[in-house]
Amino acid sequence: MTATIESAALALGDDALVLSQRLGEWAGHAPVLEEEVALANIALDLLGQARVLLSLVGDEDELAFLREERAFRNVQLVEQPNGDFAHTIARQLYFSTYQRLLYGRLAAAPETGSADLTALAAKAVKEVAYHQDHAEQWTLRLGDGTAESRTRMQTACDALWRFTGELFLPVEGLDTDWAELESDWLTSVSAVLARAGLTVPDGPRLTAWSAGAGRQGVHTEPFGRMLAEMQHLHRSHPGATW
Repeated sequence: MTATIESAALALGDDALVLSQRLGEWAGHAPVLEEEVALANIALDLLGQARVLLSLVGDEDELAFLREERAFRNVQLVEQPNGDFAHTIARQLYFSTYQRLLYGRLAAAPETGSADLTALAAKAVKEVAYHQDHAEQWTLRLGDGTAESRTRMQTACDALWRFTGELFLPVEGLDTDWAELESDWLTSVSAVLARAGLTVPDGPRLTAWSAGAGRQGVHTEPFGRMLAEMQHLHRSHPGATW
């Protein structure tokens, strides 16, 4: 496998791995039992994607549990803390919309990546379509709910907006029209927010200090704490099996 395809697999794999870990943090804390199951299923889907992608690069366990923070190539959006439930939903809406559009392109146009990435995309696009629908339904429910739920959902959308521009910076190894992808993403997300009675945030979507930072290994403060928790058991008991 070429270095460029490995770079793409690492970036996409880290996105899925980190968001899976974040969603897994809701276990035992989701607002209702049904949502506990839904978030766990989404986390498992993402973990499955991460395993396939990271295995294209090297040993998946070593890549997940033994790399230092600066070696991870995920976008900063997926590492943001869960916050309240509205923040989790806004993060999922932004990311799953991006994932569905990207994987849809990879599955439909094999020349945009490797055969391995195409096969992964063809399977994953069906999963992330559910992830997107789940996030959209909750966005509508919260935005069109009480004054409190609408305020929380708008606050979440505004707070995470500045992390979305990084999603559309070119990834080495993926030959796709990133400007078109971004335009389609904006159209889709804006339509959902409008239906929910929410305002599309008007702040910058790619600030100078964070432009492409996650893909370059520069992460936000919460990521270090999350990574330490995720890697603690493996590092404490190297080589252990059960």
